[in-house]
Parts: sequence; structure tokens; C-alpha cells
Amino acid sequence: MKISKIFDHKQVVFSLEVFPPKKNSSYTTVYNTLLQMRELPVDFISVTYGAGGSAAQRDKTIEIASLIIETYRIESVAHLTCVTSDEADVLAALESARAKGIQNVFALRGDIPADGERKYAFRHASDLVRFIRDHDSEINISGACYPEKHPEAPSLRADIENLKYKIDSGVSHLITQLFFDNDKFYAFRDLAAAAGIDVPIEAGIMPITTKTQLERVVKLSGAAVPDRLTRIHERYRDDPEAFFDAGIAFATDQIIDLVSRGVRGVHLYTMNSVETAKRIARNIGSILRAENK
Repeated sequence: MKISKIFDHKQVVFSLEVFPPKKNSSYTTVYNTLLQMRELPVDFISVTYGAGGSAAQRDKTIEIASLIIETYRIESVAHLTCVTSDEADVLAALESARAKGIQNVFALRGDIPADGERKYAFRHASDLVRFIRDHDSEINISGACYPEKHPEAPSLRADIENLKYKIDSGVSHLITQLFFDNDKFYAFRDLAAAAGIDVPIEAGIMPITTKTQLERVVKLSGAAVPDRLTRIHERYRDDPEAFFDAGIAFATDQIIDLVSRGVRGVHLYTMNSVETAKRIARNIGSILRAENK
């Protein structure tokens, strides 16, 4: 099923993100992760594109996305990045996705490789979106957005103008970069609506459950850290069990606030942690049922 159709039938969508195994490693771990997540009340699972963007990594993403559909009967979204892809690479990925019954892709530019090696067929995600739409009128395209602006954008308003262009190119659903301050999401959502962006926007949430995670995530994402999360980090950093519980509680409170204020979906960045996914799903299960009854 296309993700856009899921939003037609649900008030609040709940989804997860998983990532494929690293190069030359076994699939066993991610298969076990998916096996344990299959009973969760999720509407779809997205599968990230391996760092580096090689054909082999692309094939891993598509294989896992296909497995989710065929074996676990959950809809999936295959990530597709273009920073290391040319037109032939993208066409091959689309052909493979179609052959495996995948109806949804998540179109991203992707991170510039550390070695600087990239291709220039597509400079921006919107270029990739237009190319996909020109060559496949049926596949559903999701895209990324940034409540605190893309790190390369001069301003949030300029970023939203570019986002509107991406929507007009063919994106039907957005998932945000992770954030910890809901007020920044609400401000972004208002600006997006004012710019004419009317597709569903899912809030990307990453529970911070280990003391090393916060610094690493903030460095990569640039997300603002509220004082309450900083206090959790400082108070429980030397007690892993307490830190985990406090991180789950913070993310749960964040999600409940978002749902109570009309968010269209929650996308959980699981980092392949089954326990994180299960705890969050259990904590918000009754909330989702109340919204979708």
C-alpha cells in the first residue's frame, strides 16, 4: 500500500526506521530485530540506505524492505539517496523495487562521503524526486524536512521555500529530522502550512537512551537540546538503567504532546533497538488507539 493511502485512513500514523547491516556483516541481527518488531502496531517501517551508497548497499536496503512486506506483512519504505548515484543507478533501484513489490521510496540527497567522492547527476533531493516522478508515475515518494532548517540552508524560511519545490516535484509525505524541542516543530509546521505545504508531516523522534548518544546525535543533526533533556543527561549519565528509563519517558512525553496537538504521524528512529521500539509502542498504544478509533 502507498504511504499516502495510509494517511487517508488514519488520523495518526506510527512508523519505525531500521538500518541494514554494515558492509560484509551478517543479516542475522537485523532479521532478528524485525522478527521481534513485527507484533508492534506500526503502519510502516522505513529502511535506510547504507552509508556510501554503493550498489551492494542499495540492494541490501531493497532486500530488507521487500522482506518486511512479504514476511512480516508490514508496509515498507526503501530509502534512496542520490549523492553517489547517477541516472542509471536510480533507474536500476526503481526497477529492483518494482520487481520486489515495493511501492514506496524515501528520496534523499544523502550525506557527502567523507572521501569527497560523489556524483553530480542530482545535486538536490528535489532533482531526484523529479527524476523518479518522470520515470515512475506510480511509486509513492516520501521526503525529508528539517524543523530547525537544513544545515546548509541560509534560513528556515529559505529551507521551506525549497521544501515546497520538492513537494511540487512529487513528494506526498514528509518525515522530519529528529528534534527534541516540540515548539520548534510547531513553528516549522505553521510556516510550512503558510507556504502551501499540505502533505502529511511525520515527526521524527529518537529516544536518547545512553549517555554517549546525545552528544553524537546533536553533532550529526544540530538539534537543539532542551534544559530538561540536559538535566536527564547530567543526573543519570552514570546509571545506564535509569538513563534508559528517563530517555524513554522524555520521548514518550514528547510524542504525547505532539499527538495532542494534531501531529499526523510519529516516526521512531529506533537505532535497531527492539527494547526502545517496544517500550515506546507500549507507552503510546492507547493514545494511538484513541486517535484512530
